[in-house]
Amino acid sequence: MHTRLADACLSTAVRAFNKGDRVLRGLGHGPPQLRPELLLRSARRRTGLTDVGVQGISAALERLVEALEREAGLTLFGRLTTRRHLVSLLETALLLQQDRNQSPAVVEQRITAPVFIVGLPRTGTTLLHNLLVQDPDTRAPLTWETMFPAGYPESPAAIRRAKWKASVRLAMANRIAPDFRRIHPLGFDRPEECVALMAPAFTSALFHTLYRVPSYQDWFESDGQDPGFEMHLRVLQQLQVRRGPRRWVLKCPAHLFSLEALLRRYPDARLIQTHRDPLRAIPSIASLNATLRAAFSSHVDPGEIGRDCALRWSRALQRFLRRRESLPQDRVMDVAYAELAASPVATVERIHDHLGWPFPPGAREAMRNYLTAHARDASGVHRYSLQAFGLDAGQEAQRFAHYCERFDIEREAYPENSRNHPEASG
Repeated sequence: MHTRLADACLSTAVRAFNKGDRVLRGLGHGPPQLRPELLLRSARRRTGLTDVGVQGISAALERLVEALEREAGLTLFGRLTTRRHLVSLLETALLLQQDRNQSPAVVEQRITAPVFIVGLPRTGTTLLHNLLVQDPDTRAPLTWETMFPAGYPESPAAIRRAKWKASVRLAMANRIAPDFRRIHPLGFDRPEECVALMAPAFTSALFHTLYRVPSYQDWFESDGQDPGFEMHLRVLQQLQVRRGPRRWVLKCPAHLFSLEALLRRYPDARLIQTHRDPLRAIPSIASLNATLRAAFSSHVDPGEIGRDCALRWSRALQRFLRRRESLPQDRVMDVAYAELAASPVATVERIHDHLGWPFPPGAREAMRNYLTAHARDASGVHRYSLQAFGLDAGQEAQRFAHYCERFDIEREAYPENSRNHPEASG
């Protein structure tokens, strides 16, 4: 089916679902409930398994569901889609535990000195992640692997099926939120960020991106990351035993919220922090959140999202910078977005040198080929503005002034109130 026709059909179906929700409410019937015990029962029935493994999953799921019910304003379509997503995450946790029980080699895997790319979203973290994995000695979790890390035999046929299932899910996601592909193109064989690895423990910044769940995100920021990093480790161990140990390079802007928990789980981790004008980053983050939440909720308030993003990410950045002060200098490297955009291959060479990694023959050509094949705006132009999310340029500049002074970040020249500002590669 032609993409536009498929999108139109899906939109019609979604509207029908949501109209049905209003009819049911008018008749006195409530929408389907997201009850943790029913979600878990469904996952156990589908897998035939009972043990989710990681302690704290049930409590985290209860917090998330409570916030979804009270705060997210889910439509009927959003509720049904969310239910399937939560059950799928529980299935992943169950299957990971089964594989650990059956194969001691999984538990014995050691994840040594992983490298984490961090920084505000839209500061080049995705570009840098994709370039670093062009080195054949560098390993990153791929999207299809994070969707289906366990529960299948290691065979070419099983891997092809997992990749096909992942591609089907992504095609549906692109049709549910078609504007998202302009912000962050999806692909089953692209490197995935850590929020997906942590999600099966229901302690991940992914959920506040997808849904309006401020109380859940408050809990996550204050006390909710350790189960997520335990799940993160389990997924890496599973992937490593399947396809061999390599140097792990991981990427997640949301680790700005959770450096303490990251270092508790990976005390030898090394960090690469990207830097860019926050006034470019914040409205782009807000645009991403608004685009995704609109797929599941009938009420999306751009002003609320803008204020929430500016406050949460500035607070996270300040906390992260205080914590990273305790790390030796050779454990942290700073990369300016302007440098990465102007000289991407040279920047990656400098990172290899900092990390003490050899720069293998053929890496430059592989990186240049990647840049050619993934040209900026190939999936469309992402447009956003501060004004669209109720943000004042002067106030936001003051909010991030200390950060910009510390890392000598200059304001990028652009019409700050333009509603048609295009996003560069992020």
